[in-house]
Amino acid sequence: MLEKRVTVTVHASDPLSRAGVVSHLQHEPSVEIVQDRGGATAGERDEGGSGRAGGGTAGTVAVALVDRFDELAAADLRRLVRGGDQRVVLIARDLREPELMTVVEYGVHAILWRHQATPQRLLRAVQSAARGEGHLPPDLISRLLTQVGQLRRSAMSSASVALAPTIGMAPREVDVLRLIAEGLDTRQISEKLAYSERTVKNVLHALMTRLHLHNRAHAVAYALREGYI
Repeated sequence: MLEKRVTVTVHASDPLSRAGVVSHLQHEPSVEIVQDRGGATAGERDEGGSGRAGGGTAGTVAVALVDRFDELAAADLRRLVRGGDQRVVLIARDLREPELMTVVEYGVHAILWRHQATPQRLLRAVQSAARGEGHLPPDLISRLLTQVGQLRRSAMSSASVALAPTIGMAPREVDVLRLIAEGLDTRQISEKLAYSERTVKNVLHALMTRLHLHNRAHAVAYALREGYI
């Protein structure tokens, strides 16, 4: 029995960029690339037969390539995320801090810099997104933490801001988020805290469900903003 594949749809503003992303992934046996210029979803294509036989699919990941994060790109990204039936990997040339916060709050699961998007890194981001784990480059995590810290300090220094009561976090939830902020993945967190990987995933799932957080980066941003880490 073949391992279940991840169905990937590719979204880019020009054919050359789209072809570049496809060339990175098309020979990976764990990936099923679905492209339809007519706009059909991966699910619609699969119902009619998409090509490869056996194994089934493990979920849908949309890979979006954005050169400049303008209003049009933001609208396209919102449409990809809004349905909730696919997880989004964003390949960006650059993101300013406000744009980074916007992307995280949209619910994008993984972000790659375009100049670092090797086939191996892209595959790792797609697989992480398919598992619901997310993927951010270390320098992006640092910028996210800086941006959230600035927002929090600004809110605390303003006498006119009334801070609403927040839902508390359990100590182990804080421990897990602190290690995510340091760039550790699920396996490394489980080793560090002597938890099973399943326990780490369950802690995160329960936290994000309770607080209506989109992904790991959003959870870290929330914890920072509320002063837990």
